[in-house]
Amino acid sequence: MKRQKTNPRLILLINDLKSASRQNGVSLWRDIAKRLEKPRRNYATVNLSKINRHTKANDTVIIPGKVLASGELDHNVVVGALGFSGQAASKILAAGGKCLELEKLVQEYPKGTGIKILR
Repeated sequence: MKRQKTNPRLILLINDLKSASRQNGVSLWRDIAKRLEKPRRNYATVNLSKINRHTKANDTVIIPGKVLASGELDHNVVVGALGFSGQAASKILAAGGKCLELEKLVQEYPKGTGIKILR
């Protein structure tokens, strides 16, 4: 028996990601939509220390899950995620970066060029 998502925001986001993938011919958004269709226990939880290790200044990163505040961030990064802890968001902003919900990330980067996926 297949379970359906009940969170209206998540259902709309998955549909928007699939639509953006079709319109722009970008497989990145379809990949993120498929990851979000899986059970919530499989969502990524990424700490700032991992983002700091795997990025350079002015990189754009997408996390199909939640960003947590463990570690420090020493350069500016645009981070798109399903959710942010309060401390993680404040640390990203203090480093000169941006925190974007996935919906806004799709609008700002419709072609998905230069975006790294962390999980």
